[in-house]
Amino acid sequence: MLLKGRNAIVYGGGGSVGGAVARAFGREGARVFLAGRTTATLERVAGQIRTAGGAAETAEVDALDERSVDEHAAAVAAEAGSIDVSLNVIADRDVQGTPMIDMSPEDYLSPVVTAVRSKFLTSRAAARHMVRQRSGVIMAFGGTGDRSSARRYNLGGLQVAFDAVEAMRRQLAAELGPYGIRVVTLQTGGLPETIPAGFDQREAVERDIVGQTLTGRAASLEDVGNVAVFAASDWGRTMTGAAINITCGAVLD
Repeated sequence: MLLKGRNAIVYGGGGSVGGAVARAFGREGARVFLAGRTTATLERVAGQIRTAGGAAETAEVDALDERSVDEHAAAVAAEAGSIDVSLNVIADRDVQGTPMIDMSPEDYLSPVVTAVRSKFLTSRAAARHMVRQRSGVIMAFGGTGDRSSARRYNLGGLQVAFDAVEAMRRQLAAELGPYGIRVVTLQTGGLPETIPAGFDQREAVERDIVGQTLTGRAASLEDVGNVAVFAASDWGRTMTGAAINITCGAVLD
């Protein structure tokens, strides 16, 4: 088990991406702390982890609320003895489909403010404990993606949010590296499994995601979980300040 004895917090752990990563963490021996705003979805994932023989706990946490995040991280560290991995995959509250010239400032800035504030708060909370133990991994998800997508979709402020989080990742990696803390991004080119089943353009979007790859297939949720395990484990100990490209060639480094 690559993560045996590790304690991992997954913010947004009740969602599709968070759930996939949490289950992979649990499978590899980590004690998983699922945090989010909807208890029912968190408990569903926690139940799956426990059924598979893993350890999981849930807590209602608002990743945009400083006190909520700090108190939860302190509680995890006190109970478990450490925070070894922190991943934030909460929704960015993005508004898409509207040309920029027709958007309100509030809609455009919504994903930027949400992404930057939540990632800052959760990363800071984990890092304060990781600095004392001189180890840990902080992970972001998404990356900058294919910049040419701006020609195909009206993304609103989402691309700006992605770029801002990547700048934060680089800065955190530089500041926290001396304490043995690694900071990485799981960079994806889009996950067809996360497209809502009832979305009327689902098939078209999936074809576009797959069509941008070099392999003829896009990453799956299982792929994301497996790469997250690698990045969080000692097998990935030489990687920090980097984006791990799991776009199947849609984005070339």
